[in-house]
Amino acid sequence: MIDQIDIPPILERIGQLASERGIAVHVVGGFVRDRMLGRPTKDIDIAVVGDGVAFAREVQGELGGSKVVVFEKFGTARLLIGEMEIEFVGTRREEYDEESRKPRVSIGTVDDDLRRRDFTVNAIAASIMPAETGRIIDPFDGRLDIERRVLRTPLDPAATFSEDPLRMMRAFRFAAQLDFRIAKDALQAIRDMRERITIVSTERIRDEFLKMLAAPKPSLGMAPMQEAGLMEFVFPEFHNLAGVDQRSVEYPGGVRNFHHKDVFYHTLKVLDNLSEVSDNLWLRLAAVLHDIAKPKTKEFVKGTGWTFHGHPEIGARMVKSIFRRLKLPMDPMPFVRKMVLLHLRPIALINEEVTDSAIRRLLFDAGSDLEDLLKLCRSDITSKNPKLVKRYLRNYDRLVERMRAVEERDRLREWQPPLDGETIMKVCGIKPGIAVGILKTRIEDAVLDGIIPNDREAALRYLEEIKDDVLKAPLQKKPRSRKSELDSLPDNLKK
Repeated sequence: MIDQIDIPPILERIGQLASERGIAVHVVGGFVRDRMLGRPTKDIDIAVVGDGVAFAREVQGELGGSKVVVFEKFGTARLLIGEMEIEFVGTRREEYDEESRKPRVSIGTVDDDLRRRDFTVNAIAASIMPAETGRIIDPFDGRLDIERRVLRTPLDPAATFSEDPLRMMRAFRFAAQLDFRIAKDALQAIRDMRERITIVSTERIRDEFLKMLAAPKPSLGMAPMQEAGLMEFVFPEFHNLAGVDQRSVEYPGGVRNFHHKDVFYHTLKVLDNLSEVSDNLWLRLAAVLHDIAKPKTKEFVKGTGWTFHGHPEIGARMVKSIFRRLKLPMDPMPFVRKMVLLHLRPIALINEEVTDSAIRRLLFDAGSDLEDLLKLCRSDITSKNPKLVKRYLRNYDRLVERMRAVEERDRLREWQPPLDGETIMKVCGIKPGIAVGILKTRIEDAVLDGIIPNDREAALRYLEEIKDDVLKAPLQKKPRSRKSELDSLPDNLKK
C-alpha cells in the first residue's frame, strides 16, 4: 500500500513557508486521491492547522499569484498560482450538545479535518512539511477503498449526508468520474434521505450535474442516481423517462425497433455513445434532452405500437424552461434546442427517394451545427443487434455523401439569403412591414425548393416575378419563419 506520494515543487515551497512560521499544513482530498490513481489534477486543497485564510495571504505575499479570494461563510481562501488553483482551509473540530444541532467549533487536527470529509477516498492527507514531505495520513482506510474502487463515507452515511446533502450528488458524480461503486450503506442512506437535496441551492446541484455530464461515461453516475430516487428531485423531467415503453416506435419512413425498451436507459445509452466521440458539454445535454417529451406525446396505435408524434417539437419547447430552472447559462440554450428539434430529421432522409429540396432544408436548418447533429443521430442508434446498427450507420454514411454533393452544388453551408430586407424594399419601393418578410421567405423557399439557383441575380429576377402578386394580396398576419417549426404544431400538441 502506498505510504508516500510525490509532491510538486510549489507545494514543497508552501510547506517550507509554513515551517518557517511554525504552522502545520497538509495537502488533502482529491489531489491526494488523484495522485494515487495517476489522474491529472490542478485543484489543490491545503488543510492548515490554524487560520487558513491568513496563511493564504502570506503565501500570496511570498509566492505571488492571483488576489486571494475569501469565502467567509466556509472559512476558506482561494489562490491561483500558475495553472494551480489552491484552496486553504483551517482544520477544525466540531462538538455537538444533545440539545442543539449547532456545533461548538474550535481549531482541530488534520484528523479532525479528515473526519468531516465526504468519502474515505477523499479523507486522505499528505504532509508537505520539509521533514516529512509526501507522508500519507489515512485514518479511514481510504487507500484500501481506492484499491477496491468503492465510495464509502468516513462516518455513518446519514451523518455525512445530513451535514451537506449535496454529498449525495457528489457520490454519483465521483462514481461517474472515477468508475467507482457506491457502498451499500451509503446508497441506502441516499434512498432514505433523498428529499433533503431540496435544501441545497440550485447552483450547487447544477454544478455537480454538469461535472457528472462531463465524465467519460456519465451513465455510471446517472443510472444509480435514478435507481436511488435522487434524480426525481434533481431533474424530474429526466426521471420521468423511466418506465416509458418505446418498442415499435414509428419514425418517418416506417416502424423501426433500434432503441432500448425504456426511454430513460435508452437516453443513457445515447449519452454514453455520444460521450465516446464528443466532449461538447452542451451536445451531451442535448442527448439527455432529445427524447424529453416522449412521456407527454406517448400514444398507442393499434397495429403500430407506441408512437411519440411531435416529441422533437414539444421537447424543444421544454428546453428553455429547463435551462431556467436549473440556472444554466442561456447562451448555449438555442444550440441545445436546435439539436432536440432536429434530431429525427436526418433519419427521415435516408430514403433514396427523398428530394434534394429536403436535403437543402436540413442543411439550411442545421447550418454550422450539422456535424454535431449527425453525431447525436448516430449515437441515437442503440440496438443490441450489431447488424442493424451497422446498416443504419451505413445509411447515415450515404446520407452524408448526398448532403455533401448538394452542399457543394448549391453552396448552402452558412447560407445567407440572397436578398436582404433593404434590397427588397428598394426594388419594390415599399417601407418596412409584413410584405418584406413575406417576399423574403418566398425567395428563400424558392432557393431551397430548387426553383431558382442560390445567387443574387436569380433572386432579383424572381422578386420581379412575384412582387406584384404579394403586394396586391391582403396582408393580415406576419409570415411564418421556416426556422420556427415549433410554431407549426397542431393545437392538441401545444398544450
